[in-house]
Amino acid sequence: MRLYFLLTQRVPAVPSPVLLEVFDILKRIGFHVESGIAEEILLQPDHLAVAHDLYLLKSHTELSLSLAGVLHGQGARMLNPYLSCITTQDKIITSQRLRAADVSVPQSWVTGELDLLRPIIERQPLIIKPYRGHRGAGIHIVRTVSELEAIPEPETPVIIQEYIPGTGEDLKVYVVGENVFAVRKTFSSSSFTEFGRPCPVSPEVREMAQRVGRALGLGLYGLDVIESPKGPVVVDVNYFPGYKGVPDIAPVIAKYIEEYANGNVGLNWPSPASAINADNLSSFVMFNMDPPQ
Repeated sequence: MRLYFLLTQRVPAVPSPVLLEVFDILKRIGFHVESGIAEEILLQPDHLAVAHDLYLLKSHTELSLSLAGVLHGQGARMLNPYLSCITTQDKIITSQRLRAADVSVPQSWVTGELDLLRPIIERQPLIIKPYRGHRGAGIHIVRTVSELEAIPEPETPVIIQEYIPGTGEDLKVYVVGENVFAVRKTFSSSSFTEFGRPCPVSPEVREMAQRVGRALGLGLYGLDVIESPKGPVVVDVNYFPGYKGVPDIAPVIAKYIEEYANGNVGLNWPSPASAINADNLSSFVMFNMDPPQ
């Protein structure tokens, strides 16, 4: 069986040790494994055809997602599924789907005119994120109107969320199928490069992580959780993360890929009816014309 991993450019250009071990395990059990980086290949999209039994989308770049969309349109099998990846990449859609599935997420707003946030910022601090941001790029924490006025005009859509105070540490939760792992690391702008410390997963966080997977149709994914005074809150979701700091994770990932490739496990894109909790039907009102309170 032929597998193709669509990878991201790494800086520095050092292969992921976890992925290298995953590749080695898959090859030993009989899979033919290939990989590539979209930005380093010259392709003609209209000539792109399905040539592998399973594609694994590891990259989050716009070009990778576009090529995955071409393959998806031709019936390619993907892990994670294309619709799940393209949805998870969009923080606006993800926020709505998670809230509808009763996952604890920050209260959120969207607008193209940041000045409309003045009444809200006078009540509470906010965090402004690019709607397709990754690894903390372009994020602004805003506590005052003057800080709001200092933010440059966004070049892309943004999602605005209530700022959730935490402990100063990231709780990174990683999921492989039904297996849930977690690591802690001190929060910083470069914390995504650090391995962190493995830690136990509470029943509440485990159930929350699995609910995220069901809501988005994901099998290999990670979430950033803030442990707030009111309980854990999911502030970000990523498909096929790096699993940094999780001990002995490569065999677990390889086994899941083997089972998925062979059709022993599957992922379904949840229908709106299955994703919506009846108590959250108001989430689907397209526009709320009431001014901010």
